[in-house]
Amino acid sequence: MEYLPNDYKKGQPRWCPGCGDHFFLASLHKAMAELGVPPYETAVISGIGCSSRLPYYVNTYAMQTVHGRAAAIATGAKVANQKLAVWQVSGDGDGLAIGGNHFIHAMRRNVDINIILLNNRIYGLTKGQYSPTSPRGFVSKSSPYGTVEDPFRPAELCFGARGHFFARSVATDAPQTVDILKAAYRHKGAAVCEILQNCVIFNNGTFESVYTKDGRKKNAIYVRHGQPLLFGENNEYGLMQQGFGLKVVKLGENGVTEKDILVHDAHCQDDTLQLKLAMMDNEHGFPVALGIIRDVEAPAYDDAVNRQIEEVSAKKKYHNFMELLETNDIWEVK
Repeated sequence: MEYLPNDYKKGQPRWCPGCGDHFFLASLHKAMAELGVPPYETAVISGIGCSSRLPYYVNTYAMQTVHGRAAAIATGAKVANQKLAVWQVSGDGDGLAIGGNHFIHAMRRNVDINIILLNNRIYGLTKGQYSPTSPRGFVSKSSPYGTVEDPFRPAELCFGARGHFFARSVATDAPQTVDILKAAYRHKGAAVCEILQNCVIFNNGTFESVYTKDGRKKNAIYVRHGQPLLFGENNEYGLMQQGFGLKVVKLGENGVTEKDILVHDAHCQDDTLQLKLAMMDNEHGFPVALGIIRDVEAPAYDDAVNRQIEEVSAKKKYHNFMELLETNDIWEVK
């Protein structure tokens, strides 16, 4: 059966006009339709926050859980029913603060769930407190003189927890967002998609440099497996390795040609260069990396659990509680 985006739509979203959640929701509906997984074989699970209202707007199985616990519920759903396509939706506060422990262990276990991290660097639902991804010095209602701590960088956290899939997009870039969502679904294991978006009320412009198409041409690089790492309005710039790091070069200067440019390898087991790509930012003279940065095969937790259950069950004399009671010594009391 062929599905359309409308088949996955439900309700009227109640986010602020211009919120990045609107853009992402439309991309999710489109990606689901193109993947063709029936709504009755799809589950969307969230925690608490503005972005965590999303399950109310999808015509699938859906559950808004408690703060920070979306990954735990998503893990249980996938292990219990492997036929489900499980999408976890979390904000940077819900997913990386109170939910940070669940996040890293979902990575470490490699549970076959798609983790969507909607990152706007702020707590929006509670009216503007700084979050785990807010930059040092960020002024907010809970840091009126500026934060005095460094933020989590989601890619670094994912890679450090042995993550095997990491992709990034901007909420306003629908084609790229749809592409990484489809790739996340096809990846067997935990797949993290970081979605960069502005909070128009409490943190507007936080990703302004890449929020428009023209901005991305100047300030972002689309990484594609097997292709040279070129960027710029006319692909006039590229990335080369310099020692243990990267450097930006301009084609044609100092004899640099396209043959000198690094080629992206998303499937490399060694994540050294992938992490360096994911950590680039405009503040340090680099483009922001968008696309599928890491996509490596590894055993999935839910597969291993269910396989172990089958193997152990096959060796046991009992398969339910009553059989268990009747298997061992039985005494009859008269």
